[in-house]
Amino acid sequence: MNNPEVSAGAKLGRRVGRLIGRVLQRMQPPQHLPHLLPRPEDEAAVMDCALYVRGSRQPGHQSFADAYAAARRRRNGFVWLGLFEPTSAQFTAIAELVGVDEATAGETLAVDRRPAIERRGDVTALTLRTARYVEHAELTETSEVVDTGAVTLLIGQHFVVSVRHGGAGALADVRAHLQQRPALLGLGPWAVGYAVIERMVEVYHDVATHVEQDVEKLEETAFLRNGGCDVQQIYQLKRELLEFKRAVLPLQQPLRRMTDPSFDVPPGLRQYFQDVHGRLNQVVERVGSYNELLDSILQARLAQVGLDQNNDMRKIAAWAAIVAVPTAIAGIYGMNFDHMPELHWRYGYGLVVTLMASAMVTLHRLLRKSGWL
Repeated sequence: MNNPEVSAGAKLGRRVGRLIGRVLQRMQPPQHLPHLLPRPEDEAAVMDCALYVRGSRQPGHQSFADAYAAARRRRNGFVWLGLFEPTSAQFTAIAELVGVDEATAGETLAVDRRPAIERRGDVTALTLRTARYVEHAELTETSEVVDTGAVTLLIGQHFVVSVRHGGAGALADVRAHLQQRPALLGLGPWAVGYAVIERMVEVYHDVATHVEQDVEKLEETAFLRNGGCDVQQIYQLKRELLEFKRAVLPLQQPLRRMTDPSFDVPPGLRQYFQDVHGRLNQVVERVGSYNELLDSILQARLAQVGLDQNNDMRKIAAWAAIVAVPTAIAGIYGMNFDHMPELHWRYGYGLVVTLMASAMVTLHRLLRKSGWL
């Protein structure tokens, strides 16, 4: 006969074993994602992937799946995965691993999103617009002045996934600088969010300074008497400034939310977000002043162009009046009449030509004196 105590112990052991197995299974990546992004074509989208524990980067190189599993086993650990223009298939695999829904994943891959912040379940999606100033020898009607892109941060309890689109806004320097501040990095994934926003605002200030120089050059040349700037140049700079404005202004609302005590941001970071919000407001004020100045330059330049056109019309009218005098006299003498003054006089031709020339010279002097010529 079987010993009841032995059977009960065996059953208990099997149950404990199954329970441990389930826990370990949850801590490992799904079976269909055993090693995330192992292929060379997938690795091209990965800029960097690192595990951080208590503000320190852990040595070694791991796949995101392994690093994420390790981060979940650490109370103060998280992984930061940086992606550059990943494909839909690549990002869908990552989204499934960290629990991001399909709608959020699709929005993350969108290139033309406005700055926004959304909380969906345990994941916060923060979208920023990147910007950089494009150097140019001179401003033309087709010059590119500001190049913009997008970066979206997916922030969870143990991970940050940054997805960047466009040539602007590289985050390698942000990561390197943040790793030199372990106390800040130790505050968790939201420290990455702050560091990225801080860098974006710094770049905004730099771009605004360069744009200001372009505006000043236009202002200097707009009122030159000869060779003033073209109206199309002003329109082009206004278009580029509008693109920059769309990157800067909408970011105010997300930053305002992050400074709210009710928002899920570590208290130690709230003051940091308040400071960067203040610096962003300065950029907004600068962009607004540049736009107003360009409007003033454009109105003044259009008025100047209208005045120049009026002057040209006056000159045309003056020369038309001068030419009208000999035309009228010649027209009269060109008529086939038998009885006309001085028609058969020997000196009649010379007299008529002299009269024409005298009238034209007199009229020219009078028009020149009045400012029409």
